[in-house]
Amino acid sequence: MKPVVLDIMKYKILIVFFLVSIVASLAQTKQERELRIAEDELPENVLQHLKDYITSAKRLRFYKEQDGTKSSYEVKFKKDKLHYSVEFDENGTLEDVEFIIKPTDIPEDTYLSITAYLNKTFKKPRVKKIQQQYLAKDGTHKNVLKNAFQNLLIQQLNYELIISSKDDSGFNEYELTFNAEGKHLLTRKAVKSKYDHVLYP
Repeated sequence: MKPVVLDIMKYKILIVFFLVSIVASLAQTKQERELRIAEDELPENVLQHLKDYITSAKRLRFYKEQDGTKSSYEVKFKKDKLHYSVEFDENGTLEDVEFIIKPTDIPEDTYLSITAYLNKTFKKPRVKKIQQQYLAKDGTHKNVLKNAFQNLLIQQLNYELIISSKDDSGFNEYELTFNAEGKHLLTRKAVKSKYDHVLYP
């Protein structure tokens, strides 16, 4: 017969492991580094995907991004008064398209859901950046690019927010993702800020 103490200890260890897993999934750490690169350092097919969209683009820039163990490439530019970021994996496969928006660009009910979550979860949250996001997994590359560059409010889009919030250790920054209805999907704590001013106090 096994000692009861060992069974209790094993049970406690399982509970701790389970709780740690939940916390990790809710608040992952964002360890992102971005390095500007030359056009010829991009995978061959990246610009081929974007050829119909960057002919009149301004401020065209190319970056290699390291997020933990994941590497990717980003093409950033300004087009029709919007700042775009198009991300590709190491093989040049489209991952997502994002562009910067304002709170007034989000449907009212959706933004109310987002702000309700922020105020419930964080102490004095301040929104520093909002991006409208179209994921490549939600359709063919051609359709995803078309939807993004037409700024379509489709059910599959996400909103990505950078916020700052104060806790016992001072001010911290977080990246949060919400779906088209304002439901929270993911939170990641930012290790180092790339956003040095508040856009929407």
